[in-house]
Amino acid sequence: MTPALYRRQWAQNPLREVLAGMVGTFALIPEVIAFSYIAGVSPAVSLFASFVISVSIAIFGGRPGMISGAAGSVALVAAPLVHAHGVQAMLLATLVAGALQVLFGVLRLQAVMRFVSAEVRTGFVNALAIMIFAAQVPQILGVTWHTYALIVLGLVIIYLLPRLSDAIPSPLICIVVLTAITMLHPMPVHTVADLGDLPTGLPSLTFPHIPLTWTTWSVVLPYALAMAAVGLLESMMTASVVDDITDTHGDQRMECTGLGISNILVGAFGGIAGCGMIGQTVGNLRYGGRGRLSTFTAGAFLLALMVLLHRWVGQVPMAALVAIMIMVSASTFSWSSLRDLARHPRLSSLTMIITVAVVVVTHDLAAGVAVGVMLSGVFFAWQASKLLHVTEQPAGDTLTYTVTGQVLFASASNLSDAIDYHTQAETVVLDLSHARFWDITAVQELEKIIGKLRSHGHDVKVTGLRSDLHDIINRQSDETLLAL
Repeated sequence: MTPALYRRQWAQNPLREVLAGMVGTFALIPEVIAFSYIAGVSPAVSLFASFVISVSIAIFGGRPGMISGAAGSVALVAAPLVHAHGVQAMLLATLVAGALQVLFGVLRLQAVMRFVSAEVRTGFVNALAIMIFAAQVPQILGVTWHTYALIVLGLVIIYLLPRLSDAIPSPLICIVVLTAITMLHPMPVHTVADLGDLPTGLPSLTFPHIPLTWTTWSVVLPYALAMAAVGLLESMMTASVVDDITDTHGDQRMECTGLGISNILVGAFGGIAGCGMIGQTVGNLRYGGRGRLSTFTAGAFLLALMVLLHRWVGQVPMAALVAIMIMVSASTFSWSSLRDLARHPRLSSLTMIITVAVVVVTHDLAAGVAVGVMLSGVFFAWQASKLLHVTEQPAGDTLTYTVTGQVLFASASNLSDAIDYHTQAETVVLDLSHARFWDITAVQELEKIIGKLRSHGHDVKVTGLRSDLHDIINRQSDETLLAL
């Protein structure tokens, strides 16, 4: 990234960036606090961590406009470690996870995201939209009618106000109006203060107070590796969504190292590791956040709210935040994917549906993506196996098999099934000029076919070998095959 581009990412449309980042802050608060309870840490730990991550990723990250925080699948992974071994073990795991993510970026391993297909990304987005909405359900069950009225009023403000003016993001106005109403006319509704104690001071440097023994490392390292992998996966998926929405390209390698640096700083300040947050990112993008300033503002404003205005923040009705998150959920969901279910190939649609189902059932975004990628690979192999065709052409004592298409582990057995080992022809010719061999399984199958034909007394000839199509044969075959 050039210095000029980096400066532009900070300087573009500053007023809009700041306002969009402030909306992102209010969208961060309820989810971060909710995930702090899942992870077994205090809200202050997660809120301070979100501040550090947002500010750090704005400086070191590679995807402008993307908001990161201490929530999501990383909290789910860290929860068993916290419950079994305490917060200090979690802090050490956070530091190690950050170091692993930096190493991941240095080694350019972000390229593995190329194996995540479009249907898996769509499933990821849709599942997250469902989870965001589901997270609001506890806030709208067993409440008074006042809460429902405020939610409806909030949605009206969010969706109708932009038709009059979009100078100020409507979610920000929603928060101000609903908070003013509940303060001027007290009513029985839940507020942010009901979610837990909010921090009242600044974060300070701290390091894990835990003996660095082999026993400690044997416990922490598996969790650190899982936290690093899940955090990178969720951040890379979120970055891909930003790329699609903005028609721009982020630097995934820089994002990997930036996330790692951020999590190292989080661990140094006593926080829990975090990652990209797609719901808050979509909200940021929806209201004009495209550069680094919006991400920085989301973190800096969060700290200001917690330290300077925590009493006022505590008075914000949960109905306002629920209305915002319902809007984010609706904006995140890919509604066109429902129409595409009938138009897209069945296997692609099935992959998307299963990805959504796994995430919703397990509440683990990484598990859903992993299953989706696996299914994509299986379905690709299934389709590739259908691209192999073998035709035979007898001519006197010679039988020629013309192989056309892709020969790989999924289709190699089809090649073997097409060969008649008991043919009466003395010479069998295998014409490979229209085929491509992709892996060792295919080469081994070819060697086995030749061996079987020779064991039945046939003279075997292989023709059409080309270095561009059959280089793997040249590298993996035994001397007998190469001599043909």
